[in-house]
Amino acid sequence: MRESERQFTALAGFYDRLNGADYKQYAEFIKQVLSEYGTGKESLVLDMGCGTAGLTVELAKAGYEMIGLDMSENMLAVASENARENGTDILFLKQDMRHFELYGTVDAIVCSLDGINYITDRQGLSDCFWCVNNYLNPDGVFIFDVNSEYRFREVFAKRDFFVEEKDVSLGWKNVFHEKSGICDFELTLFVKDGNVYHRKKEYQREKLWTDSELNEILSVNGLKTVGVFSDLKMGNVTDKSEKLYYAVKKRKK
Repeated sequence: MRESERQFTALAGFYDRLNGADYKQYAEFIKQVLSEYGTGKESLVLDMGCGTAGLTVELAKAGYEMIGLDMSENMLAVASENARENGTDILFLKQDMRHFELYGTVDAIVCSLDGINYITDRQGLSDCFWCVNNYLNPDGVFIFDVNSEYRFREVFAKRDFFVEEKDVSLGWKNVFHEKSGICDFELTLFVKDGNVYHRKKEYQREKLWTDSELNEILSVNGLKTVGVFSDLKMGNVTDKSEKLYYAVKKRKK
């Protein structure tokens, strides 16, 4: 089993409750970016690294024909149930986003919740961006977010976290490796079962990709950044922005 497959196993069933993501707001952001940088005719969208399909479902409800792609079987199981409960018809594919294959091209590709940071080697990221270029329509838009350099160095590297819900708690320890830009996360879940809590462990890893690195690898693969934002309201980036949201298009030949 690959490292990417081992991640999001114990966490899958609790992911949406613990991550604090506002999928409706994220879907509105996607629609706004497509309105500004797209053709206005986008209909088929790939959600790359879709996880539990929180965003995928919201975009499907907004009228887009959705494909959800993820490596984690556990996350896709939750995603399928989520889609069914919301009455949405979504095609889910169990594939590695570094080497994915589709039946044809799409109008837009999205990768949310720092999915790009989970690719921890340069060749893997280049392979992913090559696939994006290959399956994106000529006027299509690629939208993704990453954790910023500030977040890795000033947030992850300097503190641990604890999140508590009614019947589950999550302890989150971080170790940031300055030289490699890799951050290792040790996650400990405490899941309540009656009067007993069961402990589950999971390990995850992300890499800091700087803006210059991202743009260089995008360019090598025929892509270019057309917009960068600090939040889902398309705010301006500052040196203390914790997230960066990219709008990318194909470079004209």
